[in-house]
Amino acid sequence: MARQISSEDRTRVPVVTVLASMTGLWLCYLVLTTVRGTILGFEPHAEMLWRRGVVTLVGIGMTILLWAILRLFDDRALWMKILAAVLVAIPISIPIAQTNQWIFADIQRQVEKNYGEERGINIRRDEAGNLLVDIPPERFHDLTGLGVRDGVAATAPTSVMIAPAPSKVDQWLQVVDIALGRYFLLLAWASLYFAMVAGAQARAAERREERFRSAAKAAELRSLRYQVNPHFLFNTLNSLSALVMTGKAERAETMIQTISTFYRHSLADDPTGDVALTDEFELQRQYLAIEAVRFPDRLAAVFDLPEELAEARVPGMILQPLVENSVKYAVAPHKAPVTIRIAAREDYGRLAITVEDDGPGASHACDSGFGIGLANVRDRLQARFGNEATVTSGPVDGGYLTEIRIPLVNHG
Repeated sequence: MARQISSEDRTRVPVVTVLASMTGLWLCYLVLTTVRGTILGFEPHAEMLWRRGVVTLVGIGMTILLWAILRLFDDRALWMKILAAVLVAIPISIPIAQTNQWIFADIQRQVEKNYGEERGINIRRDEAGNLLVDIPPERFHDLTGLGVRDGVAATAPTSVMIAPAPSKVDQWLQVVDIALGRYFLLLAWASLYFAMVAGAQARAAERREERFRSAAKAAELRSLRYQVNPHFLFNTLNSLSALVMTGKAERAETMIQTISTFYRHSLADDPTGDVALTDEFELQRQYLAIEAVRFPDRLAAVFDLPEELAEARVPGMILQPLVENSVKYAVAPHKAPVTIRIAAREDYGRLAITVEDDGPGASHACDSGFGIGLANVRDRLQARFGNEATVTSGPVDGGYLTEIRIPLVNHG
């Protein structure tokens, strides 16, 4: 079955661009022929100019007709476009040539008359269209071969035919000769049009590729973002189960309410979009409030967000795996109190966000590689910012620190 080409798949050169190319080409023709006529001394200039203008307008009109036919082949193979141009330009060039011959017919007679006046003779055409020259008697010296006998005294000007009237065949040959010049002019414009079509198709292909790339990128971001939710849910349900199993019903109820608020907040966002940094910090504050129900005496949270960075944009829930890892490796396995500090700062025009804890689980976290958590963050930042984002992670004095550095963007 033949593939149906939708309107979105079709690429068209803008009409304004097409008309501008036609007008430019025929104006070049007008200028060049005028310059040529001036150099060769064709007179009168004003008479020639308006006639060339008429031919130019007819040429533009016939080129529009050529375009109306060629645009039907925009989506065809190149050889079909070329063949169409070669064939269609033949009949279209003929009306231009006929207009040229008709509009300059009386100018030709004027040129012949001026030529004769410059040389002191009268050149004219008779009723049959034969080209005659009237030679005055005083200029007769040797008329042998011109239809006058030697020694015959002439008392009146003698007319000598220097060119017979053109036959129908001759007239058509003149039209064909002019049409050939206009034919190649039309082919030149057709070549220009094909180049414009190719350019438009290339730009359309780039736009389609960009749309596909954007769709693939959005799918990747969505997939990576969705990895975070079940991972978080698994951890929180385990925590909730532990509270229920140990008979801590009141704390379990508090955790359920906090989880509800957290998910209402996190699921409302577009998984492929960015959020304000203040919203991301608030989300992590809610998460740590949930975990604080499990570890009321061992977990403390510190948030450091400068006011001027509150509206900076970051991928939603980008900090969630990092904060979870701090809870998992620094808080949960140990009895000592742990402080998790989430901070942001501007550093040479870039946004730097750190997640740091002072727990004793740093070596274990480093050895484990953080499971999918750190890899997820790196993949999401790579998909979102490319090489403009960096993630560094490792133990520091008295704890563990992960730093994200991304472009600083203050709008959506």
